Amino acid sequence: MADGSKTEKATPKKRRDERKKGNVFLSQDAVSVATLLTSACLLIAMADGIAARLGEFIVFCVRSCARPVGTAADAWMEIGRQAGVVLVKTALPLLAVTALCAIAVTFAQTRLLVSGELLKPKFSRINPLQGVKRLFSLKSVVDAFKGILKITLLMIIIFSCLCDRFLESSKYLYTDLDMASRHIFESGKNMVLCIVLAFAVVAALDYFYQWWDYERQLRMSKQEIKEEYKQTEGDPQIKGKIKENQRKMAQRRMMQQVPKADVVIRNPTHFAVALRYDPDRDNAPIVLAKGQDELALRIVRVAEENKVEVVENVPLARALYAQAELDREIPPELYGAVAEVLVYIFKLSKKQL
Repeated sequence: MADGSKTEKATPKKRRDERKKGNVFLSQDAVSVATLLTSACLLIAMADGIAARLGEFIVFCVRSCARPVGTAADAWMEIGRQAGVVLVKTALPLLAVTALCAIAVTFAQTRLLVSGELLKPKFSRINPLQGVKRLFSLKSVVDAFKGILKITLLMIIIFSCLCDRFLESSKYLYTDLDMASRHIFESGKNMVLCIVLAFAVVAALDYFYQWWDYERQLRMSKQEIKEEYKQTEGDPQIKGKIKENQRKMAQRRMMQQVPKADVVIRNPTHFAVALRYDPDRDNAPIVLAKGQDELALRIVRVAEENKVEVVENVPLARALYAQAELDREIPPELYGAVAEVLVYIFKLSKKQL
């Protein structure tokens, strides 16, 4: 039973952990109804073929008994072999399709989960106290109610169908065997479809109940969410992923600043620093972006695409990369070297300091 203090929805981590344990949402009634419907439809589709095979088998049995070939034991062995052939040809396709349907519906609900956790032995499964608790749990009460409801519906449908056809059954005495068989088959088909429809309604209600119960069992208390957050933040892998995402976001923001730069000072391949200097608002040149190796090449490429001047100055590029901080003014000791570059750039673009 879910604790009354567990009022919060399960976190993604909680869901992942429960999934690893094999605790996933699954409605067995949905699987049962799907297989029942598949079996019924397949039987109806195969009815003519099944009837033909059974008819041939009956004829074979009658002929074998009337004109036995060999000893009686040989005749019975041949009848048994033919019965096996009929059984395999009739039952094997039905069993195969039904099994595939059950597997497909189960995997559709569990999203292809295959877990060995449920196969591991647990003492709680054979603990008498736990067994008593499960016996009087809400799930057991609901399962018992579903069982009673199914049996009641089954009896009502069978009784109704038999009552409807009882008065008509006398007419079959005056028809040939083929016509009577077709009437009986049609009655049986209608009864099976009514049963499947009734069970489908029960399965739909069970599906929503099982979903609600599953979500209820996964609920967490606010304290559990806080503890999980602390554990997650303390996980080195999670922290590494967070830092990596933060670094990528910072790089994207930085690259968006490159087109606003006045100049990019680069070492041919290893370092690149983008600077902005606006005499009206900047006391000193500001570092808009800087990078090494691949990031440096990206800065240069974006600068060239946006017609920002790129100047090659190996010692200055190294010094700026090592000493200057992003979004800050350059160090005073580099004023002179950077000023020379800016004067050159502003002259090229006909700007004045």
